[in-house]
Amino acid sequence: MNFNPNTETEERSGIDVDDIPYEDMHPFLQELIDEHHVYTKELNAFEEAIAMIESGKVDREVDEKLRQFFSYFDGQIVNYDQEGEKYLFTSVSKKMPADENFDVLEFLEADHVKSIQMAAITFNMLALFSRVPDEKSRFIVLDVALKQAKELIELLRVHIYREDTMIFPYAQRNFTNEELTEIQQRSKS
Repeated sequence: MNFNPNTETEERSGIDVDDIPYEDMHPFLQELIDEHHVYTKELNAFEEAIAMIESGKVDREVDEKLRQFFSYFDGQIVNYDQEGEKYLFTSVSKKMPADENFDVLEFLEADHVKSIQMAAITFNMLALFSRVPDEKSRFIVLDVALKQAKELIELLRVHIYREDTMIFPYAQRNFTNEELTEIQQRSKS
């Protein structure tokens, strides 16, 4: 998916949106991009489950898709900033010209924290939905869960877009292969 979700953020960042071919990226950046492809497949399946719920379908298939997403989210995304990206973001922040309006590390870490909070709300509201005895209240809870789920999906897609089109190309242009290899090695230790 190649869309521009937030032109204003890009303009303030001082980072050009760039399309460096995947083949020209350092293997570390390719690895992070590959992780995003898996991440996007999980998001697509989650989005499909949310659409199924909205259409009135709540069955084992939907339940399995929801379980798969939240399991993936808990196992991979919650720990995502503990891996390579955290080291890369720190290095990118140090290398970028000082701009008090944009700190890439704080900005992207805020996305991670917000996504965890939104996922927790969505998960808990979906779990609560089936337990609320009053039908009107149950549908209010479901409405909140679906709204949070859609906002979570949007946040995660925008986050991936920013990393793939701004941060990773910036790193490719501004770090040597040796520096990227060193960042990769630090992230694995």
